[in-house]
Amino acid sequence: MSDRARGQGVIVVGVDGSPSSRRAFDWALRQADATGMKIAAVLAWRAPTGYGTGAWVAQGVDWAEEARIQLESIVAPASAEWPQVPVEQRFLEGHPAAVLLEQAQGADLLVVGSRGHGGFAGALLGSVSNHCVHHATCPVVVVHDRV
Repeated sequence: MSDRARGQGVIVVGVDGSPSSRRAFDWALRQADATGMKIAAVLAWRAPTGYGTGAWVAQGVDWAEEARIQLESIVAPASAEWPQVPVEQRFLEGHPAAVLLEQAQGADLLVVGSRGHGGFAGALLGSVSNHCVHHATCPVVVVHDRV
């Protein structure tokens, strides 16, 4: 039986460890508590490519495990304050915008931070939050890292 059939909506929230994504997760927890929804906390990851990557591969870095650990370290403390809100953790390989849009298919709401780890590269490649706002099939809330 789907979550909607049980009457429980889903808020997908992008988590990457940045201040704005942490605020987005906190906002989503408050919204889920107020509306009786559950949260899918999503961290998208990609193994680095390019110069120097071979050293990490040689050391046996498990990028999926690193992503799982990072997601847990962000979700656990915040979720402890909202134990009544169900949170599912999803760590998926891929570009953050593509992963979030895929995970938000059928969701009631997508929540993202305004700026992650992009910096100059993010400006050149485009903003994940901007891409989500323009391409999501559900409403999108963008949370800034400062009030």
